[in-house]
Amino acid sequence: MSSVIGDLEPRVLFRHFAALVATPRGSGNEAAAREYVVSFARERGFDARVDVVGNVVVGVPATLGHENAPTVVLQGHLDIVCEKNSDIAHDFLNDPIPAWVDGDMIRARGTTLGADNGVGVSAALAVAEDPDCVHGPLEILCTVDEETGMSGAFGLKASMLKGRIMLNLDSEDEGTLFIGCAGGGDSLVRLPVQRTAIPAGAVGYTVKVSGLKGGHSGLDICRNRGNALRILARALVAGAGIDGVHLACIAGGSKRNAIPREATACVWIPAQYAPAFEANVAGFAALIKAELGTADPGVVVGTGAIECDLPPVAQSASILRLLLALPHGALAMSQEIPGLVETSTNLAIIAMDTTACTITCNSRSFVASAMESVRLGIRSVAELAGGNADLVSQYPGWRPDLSSPVLVACRDVWKEVSGREALVTAIHAGLECGVIGENIIGMDMISMGPDMRNVHSPDEYLVVSSTARFYSYLKAVLARLA
Repeated sequence: MSSVIGDLEPRVLFRHFAALVATPRGSGNEAAAREYVVSFARERGFDARVDVVGNVVVGVPATLGHENAPTVVLQGHLDIVCEKNSDIAHDFLNDPIPAWVDGDMIRARGTTLGADNGVGVSAALAVAEDPDCVHGPLEILCTVDEETGMSGAFGLKASMLKGRIMLNLDSEDEGTLFIGCAGGGDSLVRLPVQRTAIPAGAVGYTVKVSGLKGGHSGLDICRNRGNALRILARALVAGAGIDGVHLACIAGGSKRNAIPREATACVWIPAQYAPAFEANVAGFAALIKAELGTADPGVVVGTGAIECDLPPVAQSASILRLLLALPHGALAMSQEIPGLVETSTNLAIIAMDTTACTITCNSRSFVASAMESVRLGIRSVAELAGGNADLVSQYPGWRPDLSSPVLVACRDVWKEVSGREALVTAIHAGLECGVIGENIIGMDMISMGPDMRNVHSPDEYLVVSSTARFYSYLKAVLARLA
């Protein structure tokens, strides 16, 4: 197997993937990736249209003799989640992803890889130019801003597309056909703060939580991985009690849809608590490592000299109580699909400036009323602490349709190419299918993709052999639909 990404097989796919990996394309910074797709289309004489929100639709003529087949939309998103380890110097606005081939995997060095959804976009471009691919008319839809708000999908007009069959190429399990997804929404908690005097004789410390796996706040929420924000609050309380910690600053998490891996607080500890503080935190560090076990064995909780000279905030105890009381994790399981999380929430980000502490929570559910119940609870906890919560960024779920003709075709083709039955299920994540299906009535949709793991974290990787099999499967499905 080649050590050069663009030389991996199928080369027609990995050549595009290598180019996208080298193109900065965080949410809101998709211009260069969009231009790559537009240039690809125009070089081959394909029609390429960009709408007002930045989505691209490329029209690809049918293979000769299949002009009357139904138009199929191949859909993926251009943007990626930009996560990196704190010790990595990487500028997501300008630097290419430091990707490399590790046996049967493609990884990045300390950053997210962007296989979510670079591999889906690459597969769509590949079939458009692959002489061995038989297909009817195609429309390649590349959306923007999927990872931070789905504004591309929300802004998509029905007039942009002729097709009413859509293959969403944004899933992460080979041999699994997704026919539904959870809806979601964010809650922005805000607690006003006022600075107060440093207690006489207080000792300053920095407490850091690191080494956690993090991961996708939907797909990985049921894996019992540690949440850096919750662990940091527990460590501080273990160190000096909830009233013995005076917060100067606190920060952790960076993306609403990623389980937070790292968090840091600078604190002032009154003289009577200071002698035992470091030992108490060390004792908690051993406890949390045992508690997380194999789910998150790399967790590190450490103390050091204070790294800021700010005075503490008077609301320190309320902030810690918020972090301990706000919900996190899987909250309910599906009654229809065994093993599927129905409702969850992610305690995602905390930041503090001179006037307020803000906490971002990202909630998901297949049941809209259940998600609203969770967000109502978040708002109630915020108000009990003396703050407030804005409920924002809601997007719809995608209701499964087991009678879908496209599902029948996709299941049959998978059985033919693999000899096994496909797993048909829904996903506890926000796919654009929910938004697109609500905007464009009559769209018959299936979501599929190759094996990739740990997306939305620096441990993300893509399986090369699975990608090759997925690409062959995608071509077989298009041939069937043609």
